Amino acid sequence: MIDLIKKTMLAGVGATIVTKEKVETLLHDYVEKGKLSTADAKNLADRIVADGRQEYEQAKRDLGQRFQEMLKKSNLATREELAALEKRLAALETKLP
Repeated sequence: MIDLIKKTMLAGVGATIVTKEKVETLLHDYVEKGKLSTADAKNLADRIVADGRQEYEQAKRDLGQRFQEMLKKSNLATREELAALEKRLAALETKLP
């Protein structure tokens, strides 16, 4: 399950990189056609990259929160609960003949 989530996130990063390359190509075309200055293109590219990073971080937080909610609903034992059970079991084992 965790591997699937990691692969999904990595695929998202790959899509972001491709999009960045496409944006840079498009901006370069605008600069060559005189529709945009080099400085404006750089500023726009920087802003797009910053916005993309911010959106990615927000999506990562949302995904983490949803994953935690799914774990809670799945009724799985937590590490703490398992540790407590192991302690109880060890205590009971010491009482056996």
